[in-house]
Amino acid sequence: MSITKEECYYLGTISKPFGYKGELVFFLDVDDPDAYLGLDSVYIEIKDRLVPFFLKGLQLRKQDLVVRIEDTTVEEAQALVGCDLYLPLENLPPLEGNKFYFHEIIGFIVIDQEKGELGPLTKIMDNGPQPILCVDCKGKEVMIPLIDNFLIELKRKERQLIVKAPEGLIDFYIESV
Repeated sequence: MSITKEECYYLGTISKPFGYKGELVFFLDVDDPDAYLGLDSVYIEIKDRLVPFFLKGLQLRKQDLVVRIEDTTVEEAQALVGCDLYLPLENLPPLEGNKFYFHEIIGFIVIDQEKGELGPLTKIMDNGPQPILCVDCKGKEVMIPLIDNFLIELKRKERQLIVKAPEGLIDFYIESV
């Protein structure tokens, strides 16, 4: 049985070999690398497929994890450098309050304290100084920076995200075009 990327979350990448015994350095793109010290397996993306590998001898070095992949030669391990790492979504610990994983709030209805219901959250862009919420507001895309001051409340059961967008921001998108 194979697993897809949609069923997983991105953990990091294999950044380089370590030493001369086939160990690898995993760069972990996570908030708490210590939480992954007990990791016994990982999915590695090879040619657009997620392939499971078992790990041993984990050592944490800042944001990097030095690991040895079971039953892998030095040459096979070195060939994995540059590959991305994934874990199943079910491995993520549940979050509470206003803390959330980006993937879990896609589709939530975004409600602005001043303007009311804007529409569904279609995606989160996370390639700049702060993440950006992209909301489908009656066919127009409204982009709201995801900053603690703008996030008022996350209502998981109601699938709603309450925000306080900067003054004039929503009008800018709605009145343009």
